[in-house]
Amino acid sequence: MGFRPFLHPLHGLLLAFPVALFTVALLTDIAYLQTAEIQWTNFSSWLIAGALLAGALVLVWSIILAIVARRRAHRQRSLIYAGLIAIMWIAGLVNAFKHSQDAWSSVGVTGLILSIISAVFALAASWVAHRTVREIAR
Repeated sequence: MGFRPFLHPLHGLLLAFPVALFTVALLTDIAYLQTAEIQWTNFSSWLIAGALLAGALVLVWSIILAIVARRRAHRQRSLIYAGLIAIMWIAGLVNAFKHSQDAWSSVGVTGLILSIISAVFALAASWVAHRTVREIAR
């Protein structure tokens, strides 16, 4: 028996960017709602843009991973992972459009909910990707 990583190390490194950036964007949205300091929305916009850039690479790689997965266990896991990444990225894209509005209406309830969805799905995808799977050596 041995442990085999689900992701290539470079894929795991790329996944760290959306996880961190969407989570910090959520925190800056909360900071904006608490303080009404407009600079927090600027931080959120840049964090979301960075998360989308790295997330696009992760999304493409996860779709390829789902297509080429041979084993049934890996196929199911890779499909779940690709689905989580897709939802994360789409919610982040809609959130980027929401954050492009003027500062007073960019966050609000909708922006905060989209930030929560993006961060939660990024964390869920990371959990699916990094949990260890024990394989039986053949």
